[in-house]
Amino acid sequence: MPRVADSRQPMRRTPKGRRAAPHLVTLCAVSILVVLLFGERPARGQEPSAPQSTSPAQLQAAIDKLGDLDYATRTTASRTVRRTAGPQAASALLRAVAEHADGYVRYRALVLLTGFNDPRTIDAMRESLTSPNDRLRTVGYRFFEHSPDSRMVPDLLAAMDKEQAEFVRPALVRALAALGADARVQPVLAREAARGEDFFRSAVIEALGDYKAQYAFDAIAAIAKLDGPLQDDAAIALGKIGDKRAIETLAALQRSAPQVRQPSVAAGICLLDVNCASHEQYLIETLKFGDRNPGFQDLLRAAAAGLGALGLWGHTTAVDALFEVGIPAHDPGRSPIALALAMIAMRNTALMMPLLEKHPARDEAIAILAEGFDMLEEDFEKERFFSFARRTYWAAPEAAPARDLMQTLIGRLDF
Repeated sequence: MPRVADSRQPMRRTPKGRRAAPHLVTLCAVSILVVLLFGERPARGQEPSAPQSTSPAQLQAAIDKLGDLDYATRTTASRTVRRTAGPQAASALLRAVAEHADGYVRYRALVLLTGFNDPRTIDAMRESLTSPNDRLRTVGYRFFEHSPDSRMVPDLLAAMDKEQAEFVRPALVRALAALGADARVQPVLAREAARGEDFFRSAVIEALGDYKAQYAFDAIAAIAKLDGPLQDDAAIALGKIGDKRAIETLAALQRSAPQVRQPSVAAGICLLDVNCASHEQYLIETLKFGDRNPGFQDLLRAAAAGLGALGLWGHTTAVDALFEVGIPAHDPGRSPIALALAMIAMRNTALMMPLLEKHPARDEAIAILAEGFDMLEEDFEKERFFSFARRTYWAAPEAAPARDLMQTLIGRLDF
């Protein structure tokens, strides 16, 4: 499940948009003044057309600033590292991951390392899985989700018995779900869907749906029949799994589930490719209704999540609807739509990029996307998006529309 910025988390690092700690009042005042004078995201010059040569001293200075409390400083530092030639940047980042005294810098270095496709990365990721630093373990598990290795199954299963960190365990679950074809994994994840706190169970159910875990169908169908917030996760997961037996369960929910659950049920049925057009239209109309009527924010959030699930699965009309309603919307309705769009961009970047390139209100579309990115703490997924955009920019001809789009995204999303 997506991690959203939460003021309950430690305030050692203050992402853009998060409430600042008291000792940062002066910094915040300066930041506000800059916003008032120059706008929230200052226009920057043309991006370099290729990776840049950076002196070792400059690169090390940038890495040391990756954990700076000032947003502009650490963003500039990340930008310097990302634009450095791959072998040089990767070597410096590997040293930082292994040796830097600041644990947060080690974390940011490991995240940035994922954007360089360096063969040494896999060893650093394996080592991170045994780190006492929760953030490093999270990045390691995220890496192995996207680079699954069956040799890791015993280690990942062993970790399931001892990993309890609230924001690490979901990443571990997703790494295992990516290896769901392995018979050793299947009973463990099916079991985890039915036990523990709802937060953990939600992450398991989502991962099982994303990886089409047919082996978990019965477990998820049973959850869908129980009243409660996990019904939403289960209904959508059943649709993603694609087993048509789910129609009976979802049809029963259409008759009995409360109104706020109906968008998830509609999304699940649409994902099963059963009367999809009518169910998608229901979601769009529900989103519009929730936007026009502030008293129905729960319904709006559910509709945005349902359309987000369809967008992740390749339904461009769902993405178009999110932009159509979200661009002119104001909070509180705008935020759930921005989050849905950001998740689609991060997890289905290949779908989002052409839609942005051709969008008739591209600046406004990128603006709401940027708001969603600011709200999410999915640093690993963001870095995958950023590296995709950067590579596309460098590979595109100078006058290509894709190059212009990447230049705009780089400027607006501050990477």
